[in-house]
This record gives sequence, structure tokens and C-alpha cells, in this order.
Amino acid sequence: MNGLVTHARILVTGGAGFIGSNLVERLLQQENEVVCLDNFLTGKRENIAPFLKNPAFRLEVGDIRSVADCRRAVDGVEYVLHEAALGSVPRSIADPMTSTDINISGFVNMLCAAKDAGVKRFVYAASSSVYGDSPELPKVEERIGKPLSPYAITKYVNELYAANFSALYGMETIGLRYFNVYGRRQDPAGAYAAVIPKFAAALIRHEPPRINGDGTNSRDFTFVDDVVQANQLALLTENPEALNTVYNIACGERTTLNELAEHLQAALSAFDPAIAAVRPEHGPARKGDVLHSLADISKAVRLLGYTPRFPVREGLRAAAEWYWENRLILR
Repeated sequence: MNGLVTHARILVTGGAGFIGSNLVERLLQQENEVVCLDNFLTGKRENIAPFLKNPAFRLEVGDIRSVADCRRAVDGVEYVLHEAALGSVPRSIADPMTSTDINISGFVNMLCAAKDAGVKRFVYAASSSVYGDSPELPKVEERIGKPLSPYAITKYVNELYAANFSALYGMETIGLRYFNVYGRRQDPAGAYAAVIPKFAAALIRHEPPRINGDGTNSRDFTFVDDVVQANQLALLTENPEALNTVYNIACGERTTLNELAEHLQAALSAFDPAIAAVRPEHGPARKGDVLHSLADISKAVRLLGYTPRFPVREGLRAAAEWYWENRLILR
């Protein structure tokens, strides 16, 4: 297995989002037919603008909270890559009802639509947030703690529903627990933006990036190309043992927020030496944040053939190039 999906018909929900648009781009490059379902609540039209004239691409403007929209989008496709969700721990704490409506009801709508359409396999974005208050490092798929946010609860419920649909209806499902994904097209704007594009935007403006807490919190930061690889492997595997389960998808390397700021600053300084003089500032720790996160990726390596190709420093250099080329957006 070469890890490349070709000549298939694939629905990417949330395909105008950060991860979704990277999946769409790669799948189109590999001569697949791709349907994108997005309501543009968090996705951006500019993320998919380059694909609109491609005859192998079809945009379905719709919402996973609508059963009719889900059924229309899944019609005629072989596989579903379900990326649509309302992300962000803080946003879910501020508005748990909307996160629950989109992330749980919308997920079940997509499962039902895929089941009824006879889709071959349903691969979905799970989350490392399900490990919650478990202090164990590295994180192993079969051992989780209590969720620390409504968002984490919604992502765990997704896993329960997927396992249930596999058992009851014979669906092939695979969940990919992403660990802090970063890279091209990740939005730095808004109160709930991810840390890496927010840091990059601040540094490009010669402003101090704001670190929540003392900066010793650590994460397993994962470059988006490794996530694209994992999704393709999940679609391709023919190993029965690899189906109807969940996998950690990560770099397998722990980086503190202080180290992250240093690495990103060094990468961006290659384009603007003045960035090297910027110093981060520290603010209060965020409510609901996990202190430390590190993935055991051995299950994905063994059953899917997953091999992360971007250590943090290398991934940040690749991301920094995109941030710099798009610095007018980041400003």
C-alpha cells in the first residue's frame, strides 16, 4: 500500500476549513472526485477558491445539522472524511449548546446519511481532548480520563456513536484523534484561534505572542500533512483489525509552549530578522486546558502504517513559510 488514494469519490465535510481544505487539495491532486460540504460558519471560501473550476470538485453549501443536506452531499460517494465540527475548548465552555448541536447531532446525521447511502467507510476527526484529566503520558487509546470541557465530551460521544453504528449496522468506521494540528490555512483570527497561527501573526507584527500560563504546558503538535497522510491510510487499510477503532494521530514529540514560541520565532526570523528581538508575554492559564499531552502513536504505526514525517521544528519551518507568504492575511 503506497498510502495514496486515487480515482475514488470522496465527501469531505468541513472541506472549506483548515484541515478539510488540505485534504481536498491533496485528494484532487491524486485524481479523485471530491465533494465538499460546508456551511462556512468557520470554513472559508478562499480556502477552496482554487478548486472551484476543477470538474472533479463539487461544492455543496449546507449544514450537517440538516439531514437533507447530509443526504444530498453523501449521494454517490464511496467514502466520507468527516472533518466538520465546531472546534475550540473555550468556545464550547462559552456556548455548550451550539457545540453539542453541531458536534453530536450533526455527527449522527452524517453517520445515518452515510449508512443509508451504503458508503464504504466513514473516517472521522476525533480529538486528543478525550483524554481529559488522565495524567498518563504518553496517551494510549484504550485509557482515557474524564473530559474537561463540553467540546471534549462531544468528541468522545462521536466515538461512542461510531462504535455503536459499526456494531449495529456493520459500518466501517475509523476515528483519528488529532493532537494539536497546525499548518497551511489555519486561521489566526478570532478569540478561539489556535496557538500557532496566533503566535505567528503576533510575531509578524513584531508584537509579543501571548502565552497562557507560565508556558510549561506541553503539547504534541502535529503538522497538517501528517494528518492528511493518516486520513488516506485510514481509507486504504484492508486489515480487519484496523477497522472500527480510534487512533492517535500526532508527531509523538512533546513541546512546551515556551519552546514552541522559540522555534516559531526562529523559523520566522529567517524571513524578517527583526522578529528575533520580540519577546513573548504571559497571561493567565486557560480554563479547561489539559496541562500536558503526548501521544503514543504505536497503534497507528502498527495497524495503519502511519509514520509522522514532520518533527516539530521541521513542521514549523514549513508552516512559517506559508505564514510569511500570507502575512497580509495574518496582519
